[in-house]
Amino acid sequence: MTNRWPHLDYLSWRETFSALHLYLQIAGKYRLAHSPWMNHSWNATFYVTPIGLASSPIPDGPGIEILFDLREHRVVGTCGDGRTSSFALEPMTVAAFHARFVRLISELGGTPTFNGQPNEVPNPVPFAEDHRDRPYDRDAVHRYHQALVAIERVLSRFRTSFVGKSSPVHLFWGALDLAVTRFSGRRAPLHPAGIPALPDDVAREAYDREVSSAGFWPGGNGIDYPAFYAYAYPAPNGYRAAAVRPDAAFWHEGLSEFMLPYDAVQSAADPDEALMAFLVSTYEAAADLGGWDRDLLECAPGRPRQVRPSDAAQAGSAASVGDVTVEREDGPSKGRYRLIVDGVEAEMTYSRAGEGLIIIDHTEVPAALRGRKVGERLVRQAIEDARRGGVAIIPLCPFAKAQIGRHPEWQDVLHRS
Repeated sequence: MTNRWPHLDYLSWRETFSALHLYLQIAGKYRLAHSPWMNHSWNATFYVTPIGLASSPIPDGPGIEILFDLREHRVVGTCGDGRTSSFALEPMTVAAFHARFVRLISELGGTPTFNGQPNEVPNPVPFAEDHRDRPYDRDAVHRYHQALVAIERVLSRFRTSFVGKSSPVHLFWGALDLAVTRFSGRRAPLHPAGIPALPDDVAREAYDREVSSAGFWPGGNGIDYPAFYAYAYPAPNGYRAAAVRPDAAFWHEGLSEFMLPYDAVQSAADPDEALMAFLVSTYEAAADLGGWDRDLLECAPGRPRQVRPSDAAQAGSAASVGDVTVEREDGPSKGRYRLIVDGVEAEMTYSRAGEGLIIIDHTEVPAALRGRKVGERLVRQAIEDARRGGVAIIPLCPFAKAQIGRHPEWQDVLHRS
């Protein structure tokens, strides 16, 4: 298969998917039992590789790594003294997989002790007692792995434009979602927890900081199709009504998350960019409405062999932006501010809402100018012009609203209803 974005049909392989989900939980619980806790359960996850899903080294015995080889369809264990052990992924029961996995760990010199109860699945049955025959559709698993490789590539590229705290791109075996999470740097209110078959303290520790998270589900979790998701915790006011891209994205009331069907990405003219639009627009909605310090947290997307400029260098560039003239194009009903830096244009648009009142409705700062306070410069110019002209401002644009909220000295021009 040469298509990097293969067709996926959850309903046609959901029984195989359910089996693979539980197999990954068994291996993941072994990793969890033997790895020191890392913030937000990052010590428990798997990582996408060109071959399948890998655990990274687990500090048990001589050091053990588990690989789900989704091309040759085997579970492969490797340990620090050079030994390997493996067994086939094939039709079997969960109990049979559990027994084979325990034997593999023992053969590698490890200690196969871990919690034997599934998490985040309906009607969980202990692994060793689950004797229902499970199918294994090799072709469907191969397509799923191809999709993960394509998705991981885009999530990793998205991650490069954020210098604040960010998770790796990793797969959580609880809900089997491939995810990347950005953090504002602020504490979050206590999470209500109550997630089925997941300890409350795990859920609360996972969400003890403000987050904007996005990822991919193959299906399940309340939907019968593969989809991308995005959410914020805590969700800021207005988040669910935010305009996000592409057009196929929507707010799912039942899940309280933005969703984008995988099919809409797979069939797009440029799947990578369709997914990137979803990642960027949902993050920007969370960050702008939540008042994140985007100038501090963001940078231009990473490129091969190009070192990101240091903050000191960026500060010098930011200072020079203040000397660049902001141009204004003012019409009878609409207008915009524009700023060109190093040949790249940023803009902020507004509409007139009557005599002496304008609405700032959109701010667009290209990725190449992130971290240089360009957006702040545009808003400041609008504030200065409003004062001179005796005009009030309604900041409908989330970015402009957040900027004004962080500058009390600008709020004298706000429209008071």
